Amino acid sequence: MAATAEISLADIDLTDLDRWVQGVPYEWFALLRRQQPAFWQDEREGRGFWSLTRYDDVVAATKDYATFSSARGGTSLMDLTPEQVEARMSMLDADPPYHTRLRSIVNKAFTPRAISAYESRIRELVREILGQAFERDELDYVAEVSMETPMWVLCEIMGAPTEDRRQLIALGDAMLGNTDPDLAGEYTFGQTDLSEYAKLPFSSPAALEMFEYGHRLADDRRRAPRDDITTRLLQAEVDGDRLSEHEFDLFFLLLVTAGNETTRHAISHGTHALLTNRGELQRLRDDPSLIPTAADEILRWGCSLLHFRRTATRDVELHGQTIRENDKVALWYISANRDEAQFPDPMRFDVGREPNRHVSFGLGGPHFCLGAHLARLELRVFLQEALPYLERLELAGEPERLRSNFFHGIKRMPVVYRRP
Repeated sequence: MAATAEISLADIDLTDLDRWVQGVPYEWFALLRRQQPAFWQDEREGRGFWSLTRYDDVVAATKDYATFSSARGGTSLMDLTPEQVEARMSMLDADPPYHTRLRSIVNKAFTPRAISAYESRIRELVREILGQAFERDELDYVAEVSMETPMWVLCEIMGAPTEDRRQLIALGDAMLGNTDPDLAGEYTFGQTDLSEYAKLPFSSPAALEMFEYGHRLADDRRRAPRDDITTRLLQAEVDGDRLSEHEFDLFFLLLVTAGNETTRHAISHGTHALLTNRGELQRLRDDPSLIPTAADEILRWGCSLLHFRRTATRDVELHGQTIRENDKVALWYISANRDEAQFPDPMRFDVGREPNRHVSFGLGGPHFCLGAHLARLELRVFLQEALPYLERLELAGEPERLRSNFFHGIKRMPVVYRRP
């Protein structure tokens, strides 16, 4: 067998999206953690950015919003003007105190106690989805299982008709998959002039369609309020202040897209990991009490969000490098979750891994994922209900991966179901 070619820092190009279609370049990140944990990456169509790849650095920067700001440049690597940043600023892109104001509006709806009230309904939905999916012997697991579960749950939480879930999924795919021609079509970032849409999230015209959908749902809730998140967004007050229409638009878009994409990809990656690590699948079947730790291992292993961008607010010295004020800084969560200094044998999928302080939800700080409790609940319920099916499930081909260095997505995953 031929020896694997040695790689050097000069070989690394984290902006090469075609490389990401092949899978996460874990060998690049391992090299960066060892040799240059603060790494400067040139861009073909940008001014370049720093990459932080070690666990401790990513956690520290995530918590230090005063030095590594979300608001100054946004959370994507796009180079935006201050006006464009302001127009696109959701809770995700804000720093305290504005971030605190926005988050307080929906915080109570996403506490562990509030989320636990949905468990029985989530279980009903998962059973129905799995039962329908495995009426077929061959299927695309992403389309029939992974997509269905989180968006059906989100529709119920948001108060949207569940029959609209595929429409909302398509809009979310066009925005969050904006570098993949298969999903973004003629509006693919980097292949089309999208400057006229630069004030929209992800520079995507699909955001306008999501805003329009949110407006229609909001009009319905003004006429007939319900116990759902959309009604809460419309009625919530913070210090006597309510959301503006633009703030509502951005909030609605964020909750619908982020809540679907992260859990959807976690289900896909988790299932793929179990099907390619049959010993761990059997271990889980033999001891279902491992399901909570397995859910967190899936979140570490799959890590749906590859990175978030921050902008330095001052000069910072780190690992012998000087990060200048206003430099872009990418916090690579996918690398932090495979850091040998934090996770023993990090390239091993281990359903019983403890401790497992992965950074897939941000691990503290103001931007700790609002939907973390919901995602964990969905994954736990999903694993409990899916285990009887998984032992009879086989991959029928390689997963087709999203062309993106932002979202760790699987677009399609063919499987075969062997009936008992």
